[in-house]
Amino acid sequence: MNESEPTLERALGRAWTDDRAWTLLTRLTELPHRMGGSPNERRAADIIRETLSDAGLEGVRVQEFPMQYWERGSTEFAVLGGEHGKDDEPDRRETPDRSFEAIALPYSPAGDVEGPLVDVGYGTPDEIADAELQGAIAVASTTTPRDQRFVHRMEKFGHAVAAGAKAFVFANHVSGQLPPTGALTFDAEAAAPGVGVSAETHDWLTDYAERGARARIRVDATTTDGSSRNVHGVLGSEARGASDEPSGQRGGETASSETTESSPGPRDAETDDEVLVVAHYDAHDITEGALDNGCGIATVAGATAILAALEEDLDCQVRIAGVGCEEIGLLGAEAMAEELDLESVRAVVNVDGAGRFRNLRALSHGSTNLEELAEDVTSAVGQSVVHESDPHPFSDHWPFLRAGVPALQLHSEPPEGSERGRGWTHTTADTRDKVDRRNLREHAMLTALLVRELTRTEVSRVDTADLQERLREQEYEPGMRAADIWPDAWD
Repeated sequence: MNESEPTLERALGRAWTDDRAWTLLTRLTELPHRMGGSPNERRAADIIRETLSDAGLEGVRVQEFPMQYWERGSTEFAVLGGEHGKDDEPDRRETPDRSFEAIALPYSPAGDVEGPLVDVGYGTPDEIADAELQGAIAVASTTTPRDQRFVHRMEKFGHAVAAGAKAFVFANHVSGQLPPTGALTFDAEAAAPGVGVSAETHDWLTDYAERGARARIRVDATTTDGSSRNVHGVLGSEARGASDEPSGQRGGETASSETTESSPGPRDAETDDEVLVVAHYDAHDITEGALDNGCGIATVAGATAILAALEEDLDCQVRIAGVGCEEIGLLGAEAMAEELDLESVRAVVNVDGAGRFRNLRALSHGSTNLEELAEDVTSAVGQSVVHESDPHPFSDHWPFLRAGVPALQLHSEPPEGSERGRGWTHTTADTRDKVDRRNLREHAMLTALLVRELTRTEVSRVDTADLQERLREQEYEPGMRAADIWPDAWD
């Protein structure tokens, strides 16, 4: 910034006292929950539409799309009493009848399952392969050792079921009597019941598994046809010289995107490109969802107001979207990818995890252009950024990235020394008191600066063959296949 950019200076100056991000976060976390497909998620969509319009977004509209609506019923989990193992070890192997708090995981089918408890540690592929899981109830931690790639919940579940497990127990590694939630599959009922239990319960289960104890899981849940919503509009449409109606518009309900292949090469700044900014606004039904992803969509609201003030300074159109159903399958992002002409999307900025903690984390998903852009923009304003270049498929950038669209994900770093994993998110502890409104403001400013620069920058398309190879190098392919998210077109 310098004296030749007074508009930018004024916009950033106003952002220091702008409370629209905090106000949006408050309104969202006041809802009972924002589970994908629920009436509360619809209420949240209305709040997003109102907030983005007030922030200056043009032509804000709602896109409705179909999905499978999962609704939680009751859950029971108990270790069954009795003596187990060798006759000469009755004291060590004796187990009492004991019930524990548990919550069903989204897309768990209803069921009543009994079997031996088998602890598979972190639930890595090697640990599951070494365990005897036929007819068993598998117990896996929510975290992964730091010296190994992160293993997603869906991968752990998929490998366990493939190995013969009749049910799955996902055990939190964060203390505080906090059973975690999280989808077992994407947009479809899972093959076996799954539940979440606390770290304190996990301590007992590892003990009982060593004794050879059996357990019983009862889940009451339903999966029915439903719908969810995306909310989106544009800025800088005059610069583009086009309306906000995207190419490929299908109307009210939109099916999921097909995988497409794109050859690499720079995008021409003189075309009708647009930069797409997405953040999911849904959250699980056990929590306020302040950190995941109330902070993200609130950051986007703050950035929208800044970008609206800089609209004449944008070199291409910017489309801003609050998307639904990320937590249960990236379904809103899939619907957006189906609706838009992806050849005209210069890059996608996925704001998932920004605003939570002090230091911004930028994931460039294999794009050297985006890595350099993030470093240049944040360095110019004296803000530190933690960079990660390796791609992953576990957030709303994925439907675009796999089609060749460069993706920049904005996250934030937890305090030094924090344990690996989700922390309070996906538990009842994901509440507004964990959020510092100063982080929302600063990350809104950084997001706006990054998006502004993206409208001025040519970005090479992603070579999907190279993307496949990078995912294989990180050993993601077996897990993505286990979770049924490896694109069919890549075979």
